[in-house]
Amino acid sequence: MTPPYLLTLAFAAFLLAGIATKLWLASRQVRHVARHRDAVPAPFAGTVALAAHQKAADYTIAKTRFGLVELAFGAAVLLGWTLLGGLDLLNRVLVAWLGTGMWQQLALLVSFALIGGLLEMPLTLYETFVIEERFGFNKMTLQLWLADLVKSTLVGVAIGLPIAALILWLMGAAGHLWWLWAWAVWMGFNLLLLVVYPTFIAPLFNKFKPLDDEVLRARVTELMARCGFAAKGLFVMDGSKRSAHANAYFTGFGAAKRVVFYDTLLAKLSPGEVDAVLAHELGHFKHKHIIKRIVGLFALSLAGFALLGWLAAHAWFYLGLGVAPNMTGPNDALALLLFLVAVPVFTFFVSPLMARLSRKHEFEADAYAVRQTSGGDLSTALLKLYEDNASTLTPDPVFVKFYYSHPPASERLARMAAGSAA
Repeated sequence: MTPPYLLTLAFAAFLLAGIATKLWLASRQVRHVARHRDAVPAPFAGTVALAAHQKAADYTIAKTRFGLVELAFGAAVLLGWTLLGGLDLLNRVLVAWLGTGMWQQLALLVSFALIGGLLEMPLTLYETFVIEERFGFNKMTLQLWLADLVKSTLVGVAIGLPIAALILWLMGAAGHLWWLWAWAVWMGFNLLLLVVYPTFIAPLFNKFKPLDDEVLRARVTELMARCGFAAKGLFVMDGSKRSAHANAYFTGFGAAKRVVFYDTLLAKLSPGEVDAVLAHELGHFKHKHIIKRIVGLFALSLAGFALLGWLAAHAWFYLGLGVAPNMTGPNDALALLLFLVAVPVFTFFVSPLMARLSRKHEFEADAYAVRQTSGGDLSTALLKLYEDNASTLTPDPVFVKFYYSHPPASERLARMAAGSAA
């Protein structure tokens, strides 16, 4: 039997190493951005105003520093749930009240989620109504924020409780290979969600109307036909009621795919630039990035469920993370929660590999967009989006390699220029 203290030591060591690394990366980012705040980088000197560059620097620094507060708070909450006995106490209280069984396990999952949400609420409010407000991005009212909170909670309960109950039932009734059945259910649920979300869930939070600009619709339709792409519809979303940030995305799966433009995006980009941004997104489909990511999710989740299936059968897994397992009832909900909070601690140092793969996909999508539309339009569109979202043009290179899922503007534009000259 593995001594529980070995897991405790490993958990503490990885947690401390992760915190130290995040602190180091954040300090590098703040120093690097501040050092380059007073001058627009030479490649952008003629296209980006100094005021916009400085706003992006200040926004980046503010967000990074706030991230340190979130880091410290998150680490304290994590320790409170695990080694300091918070989850153990919550479990014992619910067992004393409800006894052991399915209702107690579901109550444990719901209580954990509600308490976690309440603890994080002040940070979310500060980020939205102080930081985003200060830089002119927040368009939400407190009433809208509360309405979103209520709706998202109800949707989470309506969707999450049945799938949680089914997985908990499988953990207790499907034998030692329960994790394989649970994985199949989880993957089926995720694929179903890709179809259901754009039609039934997203409209609960935003209004979607068909793209009514006939000229733009004709351009976009012609581009998609040229690229061999079919979508169920072209929609404009009222993103401006929550934020000034602009974006465009594909949603759905199979026949339910939709193209969605933020109204803020259409207000800022020319038709040619909209074409280029859409072509970039089409590039992800053409290179099968979405399918690759889904297959990757399948593989990683299968490994995760298999690992959980092994860990859940060992008492040291619970004891090493500060929880005494139930002796006369199931521990399936405890195993799920401990796994969900502990895995990110041990996998943090793998994140640069995932970020690197994502940046590679972005470069490939850029190259496809340049071949299908105009490299000049894509370049100007990207610059407008970087400026509109106050994305710094001078991030720290190490911070980029560790965190950035999208390449910095300088790398993207240089790569496009090199491709055009080739």
